[in-house]
Amino acid sequence: MLLVPIPWAKRVWALPFLTLLARSERYYEKKRRAHKKLTDWARQGVLQLRRWLAGRALVIVADSSFAVLSLLGRVQQLAHPVCMIVRFRLDAALYEPAPPRLPHQKGRPRLKGKRLPTLAQVAANVKTRWQRVTIPQWYGEGRRAVDLVSGTAVWWHSGQPVVPIRWVLIRDPKGKFKTQALLCTDLTVKPMQMMKWFVLRWQLEVTFHEVREPLGVETQRQWSDLAVVRTTPALLGLFSLVTLLAHQHARRRKLPMRQAAWYHKTTPTFSDALALVRWQIWQHTCFPNVDSPMDSAKLPSAIQNRLLSALCYTP
Repeated sequence: MLLVPIPWAKRVWALPFLTLLARSERYYEKKRRAHKKLTDWARQGVLQLRRWLAGRALVIVADSSFAVLSLLGRVQQLAHPVCMIVRFRLDAALYEPAPPRLPHQKGRPRLKGKRLPTLAQVAANVKTRWQRVTIPQWYGEGRRAVDLVSGTAVWWHSGQPVVPIRWVLIRDPKGKFKTQALLCTDLTVKPMQMMKWFVLRWQLEVTFHEVREPLGVETQRQWSDLAVVRTTPALLGLFSLVTLLAHQHARRRKLPMRQAAWYHKTTPTFSDALALVRWQIWQHTCFPNVDSPMDSAKLPSAIQNRLLSALCYTP
């Protein structure tokens, strides 16, 4: 998904643009094909994006499932490296960079330097110097103060590529969540920027909720696997298409917004964008005389508007 600031919504939305069907390992138990890991699908998707957007900087934000050396090393070795920010484990083996080779030194080049303390040890060390920062948007809660400490290291495991990383430890001064860590494959990215980018990942969960409720993802009743494979990407793409159509309308005039009886909305939501697109489509197909100053002989325009409004906001 692409994280995009939506001006009329006054927040960032996650817009689906590419889907990859990653089946579970159990699905391939009785198949001739071998199971393809989630990280292999991720590598294939990132490489495809790199080919499509060869001249643009790419920042990929993901959860701890993608904190894999083979994946991180591959995107770091590209001609135009991709920056990946993922949740990191606290007990990973970290090292200093390998020392430079001396003139006429024999043997294979060293891959790593001296072993460093784990992030769990850094977090527990009383000498660790934490920095108090304020994150503007913390998972929908607004401004939130957290403690950060950052550094660079080499992450290495036997048989895996050597990956230089920047790591960030995050501690809650209020003690409401456990200390957690992030890593970034771009050592020049500042810790505060890493936090801002990673917190934006929460918008993916918002999009998943929106495509389930109004659009009906995961509620399809097809009996064919191919039908499910076709329908889910289409509905995810519909979310982005509706957002783009509503954005075109918002550039010309204010987006209509329906208020709920139990809370007051200050900005339009996806349900308002979907209702607007439905209105524009049905207005020209089902009710061509809605905007006409003259009432229809069978159904007055005021009643037509009420019916159209009720239909547009129907789940």
